[in-house]
Amino acid sequence: MTEARLKVFGWGREGEALSTEEEEFYLGMFRRRLGVEQFESVAVPGLDRISLRAPRLTPPAALTRFCSTETYDRAAHSFGKSYPDMVRGMLGDYASAPDVVAYPRDEAEVAAVLDWAGGSQASVTPFGGGSSVVGGVEPVADGARYKAAVTLDLRHLDRVLEVDSASRAARIQAGVFGPALEAQLKPHGLTLRHFPQSFEYSTLGGWIATRSGGHFATLYTHIDDLVESLRVVTPAGTVETRRLPGSGAGPSPDRMFIGSEGTLGVITEAWMRLQDRPRFRAGASVRFGDFLAAARAVRAISQAGLYPANCRILDPNEAANTGAGDGSAAIMVLAFESADHPLEAWMARALECCTDHGGTPENAEKPDAHLQGAAGIWRNAFIRMPYAREKMVPRAIISDTFETAITWDKFEAFHAAVTRATEDAIRGATGRAGQVTCRFTHAYPDGPAPYFSFHALGRHGALLEQWQAIKKAAGDALIAAGGTITHHHAVGRDHRPWYDRQRPHLFATALRAAKQALDPRAVLNPGVLIDP
Repeated sequence: MTEARLKVFGWGREGEALSTEEEEFYLGMFRRRLGVEQFESVAVPGLDRISLRAPRLTPPAALTRFCSTETYDRAAHSFGKSYPDMVRGMLGDYASAPDVVAYPRDEAEVAAVLDWAGGSQASVTPFGGGSSVVGGVEPVADGARYKAAVTLDLRHLDRVLEVDSASRAARIQAGVFGPALEAQLKPHGLTLRHFPQSFEYSTLGGWIATRSGGHFATLYTHIDDLVESLRVVTPAGTVETRRLPGSGAGPSPDRMFIGSEGTLGVITEAWMRLQDRPRFRAGASVRFGDFLAAARAVRAISQAGLYPANCRILDPNEAANTGAGDGSAAIMVLAFESADHPLEAWMARALECCTDHGGTPENAEKPDAHLQGAAGIWRNAFIRMPYAREKMVPRAIISDTFETAITWDKFEAFHAAVTRATEDAIRGATGRAGQVTCRFTHAYPDGPAPYFSFHALGRHGALLEQWQAIKKAAGDALIAAGGTITHHHAVGRDHRPWYDRQRPHLFATALRAAKQALDPRAVLNPGVLIDP
């Protein structure tokens, strides 16, 4: 059976959507939170109503067999899944659509596209699953540097090429989507164990290029820690780093490409560190009367060296918005897993940390507690949440997120300042109150990763300006309070202003020099990370 296509507008594949019950849950929540009974809704244009400019270049005969200028391919590669992307898609604004979409089947074809684009003064934007929520995959053709735009979709580079069971590692092509990757590793009893929220619709190469963070709260959750070596095709040639468990031989070449967001080269394959599939699990949910008390419990757990797979806290409103709570308490979702040993001792000590800070455990005795109660409800909501946006944007609901990181000594003041600034910005931009919630995604011994969500009732015709005003105020506040924006949401164009303010000037100079060496004609779209 042929797999359904990815949607042009919205999350997932064609035919996938929220159920009627899920949609009504979210609409009910927004009615209560935003104080409105009826939403003004607009119709989203279908593919047959999308108008694109004529392609500004044509691929040569040698490349036509894996290139497309069809409307679906161009429209589906115009945007990622950020709030501004969704608004423009709702309005039928596909002015940024690439002129050509290339689907290379091997490295030679990747190199051929880069060479052709360089000679044609066209930008090239590498594309995995298109799940970027920070403006990371939008093509650029500004008429000055670039006369046209090409998107390079790596979906055909989708195989696990080699498995080294002794070292627990595998050589994997960069275009493989999360589920297909895990399916190929399962017969070996191994897992990459990297599960970002976008897992089903994102690729290994995308995870590496954006410094992805997985679902797990501690230890080996960031893609940085899982990369053993890389193969990268650049306009100046192919880079292959050495496969080693560690090295002290100067700056790491892998680190230069991890997080480079496609500006320095096209990641085509990687040796990745794997783990045995877990056999032991323990889980619980814990209620706290106060979010800051829950945060102190997270700090105690993270500094005890217990390394839970999940140690996520939801403030009372965040818990209520996902159905995991009733709004009267903060909720901690706590879980451990191992391929080697039972976990009762680890769970018992973590629960002691929680009770020390006023937490009340629930479901701790059940072997599948991580799938039951508040923990199970939140897990399901977390996976289904991206489908909600395509239903909310046409109703003028502004709902977005930003992830941060801050040290423990500054967290409480940081949380208060960012929440206040975002709430004030919502009132200023929309003329009415909205809502700001917070949860933790990762817990480190030296600080948490607070993930903020904001919800507001916008106005059709002004959604992008209203969103921008809110996001700018939030970003400015969190930088002023000593934190960082993005954490593992990548940079993209949406977060570029705050990234520029955080990176040292001399590092920016060095990064531009690396770009010049690897991509002397600036073929690869530099707008995400590197100044023109």
